[in-house]
Amino acid sequence: MVERNATSAERGTIVRSLDIYLNDHYAGAVVGVELARRRTRGATNEEEARILRELTAEIDEDRRSLRKIMASLDVDVSLYKAWAAWIGERLTRLKPNGSVLTVSPLTKLIELESLRLGVEGKASGWRSLLVVAQHDSRLDSAAIERLHERAQDQLEVLEGLRMHHATEVLSGADPRAGTDSTEPAR
Repeated sequence: MVERNATSAERGTIVRSLDIYLNDHYAGAVVGVELARRRTRGATNEEEARILRELTAEIDEDRRSLRKIMASLDVDVSLYKAWAAWIGERLTRLKPNGSVLTVSPLTKLIELESLRLGVEGKASGWRSLLVVAQHDSRLDSAAIERLHERAQDQLEVLEGLRMHHATEVLSGADPRAGTDSTEPAR
């Protein structure tokens, strides 16, 4: 395959696309941090709270890493997108959850699934930036690879929490005991 140099117009389109792409991911990171914080506050036990605190700290660190990457590429944060994402995350709290005054167990499951989807999107973003790094020396491929690996680890943690809550909420089983909590103890 023969590479050709992009025209000035094509370079402008590429730069604009990268700007939009990174700002969309940054807005997603803002939502992810807020959702992780909310899920941490709603943890059902100390072990879950500890896991979620660590995860929240990593997600926030990843958001800051993305901001540094954007700065290295001379991409400004779109404040309106970041604020819109933050407000949108707040508005999702108003959705019906089967319980009027309290957070339902189903809400916890949906929040974990949403957080997992966000981390999957983040992992995809890191993979895309690895492609960009092949053509842009301002990007540190090794650092981006580490961010991608951490996202994969976060996905495993979130999947474990998600399955724990799914077992509890959707089947009535006690995931700790491996028994059906809807049946009386013998």
